[in-house]
Parts: sequence; structure tokens; C-alpha cells
Amino acid sequence: MRAMICTKYGSPDVLKLQEVDKPFPKPDQIRIRIHATTVTSGDCRVRGFKSPLLLWLPMRLFLGIRIPRKPILGVEFAGEVEAIGHNVTRYKVGDQVYGLNGMQFGAHAEFMCISEQANLALMPASHTYEEAAAIPFAGTTALDFLRRGHIQKGQHVLIYGASGAVGTAAVQLAKHYGAEVTAVCRTVNWDLVQSLGADHVIDYTKEDFASIGKRYDLIFDAVGKISKSSYKKALLQSGRFVTVEGQGIAKVHPEDLEFLKVLVEMGKLKAVIDRSYPFEQIPEAHRYVEQGHKKGNVVIVVSQ
Repeated sequence: MRAMICTKYGSPDVLKLQEVDKPFPKPDQIRIRIHATTVTSGDCRVRGFKSPLLLWLPMRLFLGIRIPRKPILGVEFAGEVEAIGHNVTRYKVGDQVYGLNGMQFGAHAEFMCISEQANLALMPASHTYEEAAAIPFAGTTALDFLRRGHIQKGQHVLIYGASGAVGTAAVQLAKHYGAEVTAVCRTVNWDLVQSLGADHVIDYTKEDFASIGKRYDLIFDAVGKISKSSYKKALLQSGRFVTVEGQGIAKVHPEDLEFLKVLVEMGKLKAVIDRSYPFEQIPEAHRYVEQGHKKGNVVIVVSQ
């Protein structure tokens, strides 16, 4: 099978399309023919090994000292069950599934094996593989951090980085929970975040959200760029601040994907796709994502 291999840490040029052995499912695993995946900011950080100085050594030990221990990147996917292990009961050959493999990576390939107990679910009905692949990472991350912030109906919630992958999911989920949402992004993305349900929009290049006098029950930094002094100015005394930077990896459960699937099918959550690239152009997708201004998700079409 074909896979995009991260041959060493470095620029997108280190990514090479290679032929590798097709994986064989263990008794409790299914083999998925991947139709679509994404390139996330996390994929780019691993490939370029961008780590805070204090975490440099532990991250190298975890990811691989000289080269990535798991050279096939890609954390989310949508595809078709192509084979199953003899102990598998939840899925059958032909099922259309979507899921999240997290730090196990492996989705930038034509096939992948994963446990039937992993973060996996049947795809939302009447949606494409590309749409389904753009839901798991952003959706579960936004869901986890909003839960950490104890989001409730009627709260005033500010989402910083509202036009990114996690941000676009967070805006929609916050509205689902009944919050009044203020989205922070560039003016060029105002129409997008308003179409997702944002009640108010602030352009961070023109106005400092912390200086306009409004206070929030919950501030969610979806890109990890808000300073401590800024969020403290804008947070109610009883309010909460959550951020993707420094508060650990989002906790994901298989039932979260079932929950997101229902919201997608109800029309309350949609995948925001900025660009799609063919499988062979994953390096170009990395270059685009690294610019830091993508709107929603960058999808990779692995096979038609």
C-alpha cells in the first residue's frame, strides 16, 4: 500500500510517498480502507518537531529520538471497513466509519488497522468521507475543553481562534449548549463564524477583546495564544478559562463520536473545509497549514 512517510524531522520536504506493507488486523482489530484524512496543526508540529524547550527531551523520547517512531502521521480519518479480526463484533466489512487515532497516528496511508474499541463510530448518514474526516479531531477537542469549562445554557462564551478547526467546532457546540457566543478572528472570517452561529465577532487585529469592558463566563482559547493578563481582564470572577496550550491533550471517548454524529445528522454541526488536497500533495498541505490562517480543516483525499 501507499503511505506518506515522515522520514525525519524537518520541513514538509521530509514527507515521502512510499510503498509499505499492508497491515493485517489482529483478532480485535478492523482494517480500514482510508478514503479521507486531514492535515492538522499537530501533524505539522510533530513533523517539524516544534516543542517548548522544557518539553524537548520528553517529547523526543516519546515521539522518537532521531526519526519519528511512528513515521505515518495523520490523526483522523474516514473510510470503509475492509477486513475484520475474528473477535470483532461491533463492525462488519463494508461499514463506513470515521474516527480518531490520536498519537498513534497512521491515517496518512491507504489502509490502517485499529481496535474496534478505539475512538471509532459509523459515519454520519448522507455525508461524504471528506466531511466525516474533518469532524473527529476538532469536534472532540472542542467538546472536551467546553466541558472542562463547565459550559451551560445562557452563559456568555468567548472563543478565541474561532475560524480554525477547533474554533469552528467550538462555536457550533457552544451554540448547541445554549450559550451566547463571541467569536474572535480576522475580519475576513466574520461571515464564516456568523454562519456557524456566533452572536458577536471581534477582529483581534483591530480590537483587544480584553479592553472593551465585557466579561465572560467562559473563555476558550482554541489556538493557545491568549496571555494570562488578557483573559483575567475579561473573565467574570466566577468564570473559567480553558486553552489548548498547556492544559493537556483532549480526553476522547468513543461515545463522543456517536454524540457528534447525531449533531451532524441533525444539522447542528458541520465540517468546515478550507481546502482539499490529493494524497500525493500532503507536503503542500503541510505548507499551507503552517501558515496559520486556515479556515476550519484541510482535508486529504486518499482514495475516491
